[in-house]
Amino acid sequence: MTLFDELNRCRPWIEASLAHADGTHTFDDIAGGVLCGRYIFWPRERCFAVLELVQYPRGAELNVFLAGGDLKQMQASQEQLFEIAKSHGAKAVTMTGRRGWARALPGWKEQHVVLRKDLTHG
Repeated sequence: MTLFDELNRCRPWIEASLAHADGTHTFDDIAGGVLCGRYIFWPRERCFAVLELVQYPRGAELNVFLAGGDLKQMQASQEQLFEIAKSHGAKAVTMTGRRGWARALPGWKEQHVVLRKDLTHG
């Protein structure tokens, strides 16, 4: 199966996750970013994640900025995610998402809360 086929197979999960992203991306934005190499697409049988390598002056982190599908499979796949991070030279894995992910992923520490003020609606 090609990368494009995998993106389309996971499209319902991607779009469901994007529904919580305040309009920052569309499916086409994600697919384009994956196909040009900006994002790392990590499809599983029943879930997916979109990752980005963030390079800081003192090291890199792998950020999971979009994920969805079957929660149990995502939980069971964490070690593979950590191996991907290490293979890219990342010193840590971060995740941007709803607060519920902190309960779903034991061992992960809530480090920051991302707050957003929409300036287009009063």
